Amino acid sequence: MRLSAAAALLFICGIFLLLPLISSQPPAHFRDVSKEAGVTPIIISGGHEKNYVLEVNGSGVCWFDYNNDGYMDLYLVNGATLKELQGKAPPGKQRNYLFRNNGNGTFTDVTTQARVPGTGWGFGCVAADFDNDGNTDLLVTNFGPNILYRNNGDGTFTDVTARAGIGGGNIWHAGAAFADYDNDGRLDLYVAGYLDFDIHIAKPGDCEYEGVRVKACGPRGFKGAPDALYHNNGDGTFTDVTAKSGVLDKALYFGFAVIFDDFDNDGFPDIFVANDSNPNYLYHNKGDGTFEDIAVTAGVAYNSDGKEHSGMGAAAGDYDNDGLMDLFVTTFANDNYALYHNEGKGFFTDVSYPSGVGEPTIPWLGWGTFFFDYNNDGYKDLFCINGHVYPEIDGKINQSYRQPLQLLENIGDGKFREVSERAGLTRLPRGSGRGGAYCDFDNDGNVDVIVSNIDDRPTLLRNVGAGSNNWIEVSLAGTVSNRSAVGAKVKITAGDLVQYDHVRAGGSFLSSNDPRLHFGLGTRKRVDSLEIRWPTGKVDRFQNLEINRIHFLRERQK
Repeated sequence: MRLSAAAALLFICGIFLLLPLISSQPPAHFRDVSKEAGVTPIIISGGHEKNYVLEVNGSGVCWFDYNNDGYMDLYLVNGATLKELQGKAPPGKQRNYLFRNNGNGTFTDVTTQARVPGTGWGFGCVAADFDNDGNTDLLVTNFGPNILYRNNGDGTFTDVTARAGIGGGNIWHAGAAFADYDNDGRLDLYVAGYLDFDIHIAKPGDCEYEGVRVKACGPRGFKGAPDALYHNNGDGTFTDVTAKSGVLDKALYFGFAVIFDDFDNDGFPDIFVANDSNPNYLYHNKGDGTFEDIAVTAGVAYNSDGKEHSGMGAAAGDYDNDGLMDLFVTTFANDNYALYHNEGKGFFTDVSYPSGVGEPTIPWLGWGTFFFDYNNDGYKDLFCINGHVYPEIDGKINQSYRQPLQLLENIGDGKFREVSERAGLTRLPRGSGRGGAYCDFDNDGNVDVIVSNIDDRPTLLRNVGAGSNNWIEVSLAGTVSNRSAVGAKVKITAGDLVQYDHVRAGGSFLSSNDPRLHFGLGTRKRVDSLEIRWPTGKVDRFQNLEINRIHFLRERQK
């Protein structure tokens, strides 16, 4: 059949009109596999009415390979009810959960066998090998004393909190992170305190939000709880060095998320704390065992308007591939989440609006968050977990208690665009999300997500269909450096694409991500070089690494 010139022209124009539509289709989307994976416990956080501030913050999640089989296992922290803690009701059946990854897309609840049920009212968790024995240990932060579970290496754990000395007393503990702040080869610990809430004199609140009477009032009106820094002594014990090291929380800010990372690349990990309704902390590590709070001068204490956030979750990552770790902080509804670009030498710029993340985040109340490359294009995207704290607002104002998950795609020029709908997130039932973390739980090179929903089942999202984009993952083990390699810095070069990332333990909101480092490569066919700068300062280099696989790399001793 012969086309006329006009018809041919129309046909060609039609093809060009379709090309943007075709190219804009997402290479990856998410599917809820919670039920088929067997991850379906109810996460409790007080009563459904939310009469007290203690009941609204939910809890976190952790990914770690507790049995060293190469598959990441999942720990879910659970809460309780106020009456149980007050002794006015018998203890419920709720507990924390350790799910063993079976390697076939399913998980098995091994909490009882592993002996990690938690106690009381749990909030956060972080996993790392604190004693350098090759087995990843687990810290659980609580309303009340924390719990440190030592991994025995046989599928079980032992509660070593008392000997370790990191219980922290009967306060409300929130986020925590491990890192070797003095580079002595042992992982130290920072734990944020939230607020002073006395369950024995607790009465339902009575305050107003957007013209609606609500009960879970706070944190303003309460006294804060102190943060703590614990130095690892190398013999199974820790020493509280909070005051000595210069990180004493004198103002008793309401601490939530904690991140250890070397933001100025001087070889010593710094500490970022997202504070609720207070200025954030950024403690610069001076390299002599002490820190200095530089948050105000660094530009991360407040937003670009000079106002304090209700900082909930926090993420660190290099979204523009310049070798400097940037910061992202989620906050309360009617206030944009903040993206701070790392300019180097201890300075950040609030680029929330120029980057495109400001406006789409205003309506929501954010908690867990992280940088990750969901589509393997070589640029780190942003995932936000949202949910309100006041059930009373439903049907009364233009906000909702249950809120959608949010994905902001990095388009590679310093800007982000919202792709939540295209990635399948808006088709999911809305929840009131809290903690969350990413992990390639099925080892297929596509990064998956777990979300902890308050008073509901968690949402396990499998990343499906990342198309033809390539990837590489690295699992690191220190020898002279700490065994978990926390603080190690990786630089990979694949043709014209150069990327950087650091190994961390802690972050998001009361949670901890997959400890392995994942890098999308787009259509590039090989990794030309991979450089690891270990916490000791020693550098290992590898050439021409095979793509689309996980590499297990150990610190060379010579």
